[in-house]
Amino acid sequence: MNNNTNYIGKPVNRVDGYAKVTGGAKYAADHHARGLCYGVVVSAGIAKGKILHIDTTEAMQLEGVFKIFTHENVSGLAWFNHSYKDMDAPPGKHFRYLQTDTITYSQQPVALVVAETFELARYAASLVKVTYKADAHVTNLTGNLDQARPPKGKKSGFKKPSSRGHFDKAFTAAPVTLDATYFHGAEHHNPMEMHATTVLYYKNGSITVYDKTQGILNTQSYVKSVFGLSGRKVKALSPFVGGAFGSGLRPQYQLFMAVLASLELKRSVKVMLTRQQMFSLGFRPITQQSLSIGSMEDGSLQAIKHEAVSGTSQFEDYVENIVNWSGMLYHCKNVKQSYQLVSLDTYTPLDMRAPGAVTGMFGLECAMDELAYKLNIDPLELRYINYSVEDGSMKKPYSSKALRDCYQQAAERFGWSQRNPEPRSMKNGHLLTGWGMATGMWDAMTVPARAKATFTADGRLTVGSATADIGTGTYTIMTQIAAETLGLPMDNVTFQLGDASLPYAYLEGGSATAASVGTAVQKACMQVRERLLDLAKDIPDSPFKGLSVAQVSFADGMMFMTETPANFIHLKDIMTLTDTGEINVTSTPLPNVFKQMKYAKNTHAAVFVEVQVDEELGAVKVTRVVSAVAAGRILNPKTARSQIMGGIVWGISGALHEESVLDHQFGRFINHNYAEYHIPVNLDINDIDVIFVEEQDDVVNPMGIKGVGEIGQVGVAAAIANAIYHATGKRIRELPITLDKLL
Repeated sequence: MNNNTNYIGKPVNRVDGYAKVTGGAKYAADHHARGLCYGVVVSAGIAKGKILHIDTTEAMQLEGVFKIFTHENVSGLAWFNHSYKDMDAPPGKHFRYLQTDTITYSQQPVALVVAETFELARYAASLVKVTYKADAHVTNLTGNLDQARPPKGKKSGFKKPSSRGHFDKAFTAAPVTLDATYFHGAEHHNPMEMHATTVLYYKNGSITVYDKTQGILNTQSYVKSVFGLSGRKVKALSPFVGGAFGSGLRPQYQLFMAVLASLELKRSVKVMLTRQQMFSLGFRPITQQSLSIGSMEDGSLQAIKHEAVSGTSQFEDYVENIVNWSGMLYHCKNVKQSYQLVSLDTYTPLDMRAPGAVTGMFGLECAMDELAYKLNIDPLELRYINYSVEDGSMKKPYSSKALRDCYQQAAERFGWSQRNPEPRSMKNGHLLTGWGMATGMWDAMTVPARAKATFTADGRLTVGSATADIGTGTYTIMTQIAAETLGLPMDNVTFQLGDASLPYAYLEGGSATAASVGTAVQKACMQVRERLLDLAKDIPDSPFKGLSVAQVSFADGMMFMTETPANFIHLKDIMTLTDTGEINVTSTPLPNVFKQMKYAKNTHAAVFVEVQVDEELGAVKVTRVVSAVAAGRILNPKTARSQIMGGIVWGISGALHEESVLDHQFGRFINHNYAEYHIPVNLDINDIDVIFVEEQDDVVNPMGIKGVGEIGQVGVAAAIANAIYHATGKRIRELPITLDKLL
């Protein structure tokens, strides 16, 4: 028996690739309907205060303008009387648009202009005149650290920092100590596809909502809750997403605006935000963190203190696991952790690729590099010295941890042993070369997910779950899992997602989708296998009578006896001979909680970076990156490598380019466009080498999947900062590292 249906672990091309490159993939703003009208949002021009008056007279005089929605004419919505929480909501009061005359942050939506064309709606929006009474606002984190306080409530996934041992005593006694403070401002997601919602309205009062989202069930739940609609009235779809990186986890305000206008006007409505308005949706929080580390002269860590203060909005407490990594990664008995917030007059920050880890590991891994130089120990050797086989905070062994292999393989590939440790020692003319490294770490999470599978008499399999594909390759890897599990050609398998009518799936984020939905897909297909075997047993003179599902295998569209492969039957023949039209199953995989509770579950990476710094101009170029990643079973090396490469590119971007400039005089991000919010272009990105380190894990989930969406970015900024120090002898502790900080 030649098995040509082994797909898991193979670099299969994206099954949705053709549709995307030919324009067949329809995104949220690509949908149209007869009589479709357009909405344009008017944004607040102050950061804090009151709306005294909104003059819509001139705009409403334009022919083709249907209505202008403001707080003065929007009332009676269900959420005005009931609390609402979306799946990714932090503690606090969910912001309710067009409810009040109070301005809470700059660019807060204050009106929606709806007209028969986009151009007309945009022009009419420019004619809406808003008069404000401005109040004093606070947007400066570092100028208000005295207002720092502990977070209130709990956000999903947030782990309260825990301390252990006696930090003060151990730090005082340590012969070598380090104190350092690190800072980064806001960083915005800026996916290529802007947030958009198209609502199709039908005569019976039902609507179909096409939304840019990372959780279509979250979209549907939001619309039902806010507008008091039943599930039968709201069909929610999001089959394609042009990047999100966390910005699509929560329902954004274009969804509210489009549904509001559609239900009121009884028309189909489209609302798409501008690039400028994308800067009003949330961001990686402004954060200052301080680290104090004490060690023995041999490099063994004796004490770690990691404190962080982040900005949040006035109405919600957004939290991240920033300081926690310092108590987990290295062996140290005395750890002190503190995490506080300062309420600012901005919108609530938002989860952004590897939230908390990108920030916290930047501080920790830069501090470890600084300590290595103080000790005159190789930075890689310092990490070996303090390598831990258990999570120090939870006192649990790791379900798997191949970080040592990551260090070894990446260092060898990079040529780390050839490094001259002396700063400014590797010089070629006016170019200074520097080498740096850092560790990456992220959670290996699983979240609730279900999947359905339908196998039909023509030999085709359709599998579905209400998850998302934000460009990560979900369509492809789920198709691979389903095809291999049932032994079918991939062309015979269709995976469906982005439809709220499909079985439950949590938000697509946290690197949890492959493990969670993948497990559900595999289980659904295993249930189809069981049904096929049961049917085969009913065929007269069947050789499969008395066999269990463990005694049969599936490949090449056939079921056969594992011990005697010559005894086989085509799956289509099973359906035909038993007069079965289709098999339908829905799976609900349950994790082995008692087994998982005994372990810490994480992904790990080792990042090595080479930079060149122009001594005269201060310009930095990342010339080489080698990243070795241990993330359990890799379902598709091609799509997984793309994920790691994307994370590395973003790590370079965050380290050297991205800076949301918050003008405290106006309380507004003033460089809210692609021209002034700098991101890398092709010439900024050079050699990137990704290594997947083999790692077996039977604890995280039955397939041993950990996920790779976040881990690629963690540690990259720290490795770059460390390489820049090696090149220049200048220690920069604030991101991004721009040339003015080096000159």
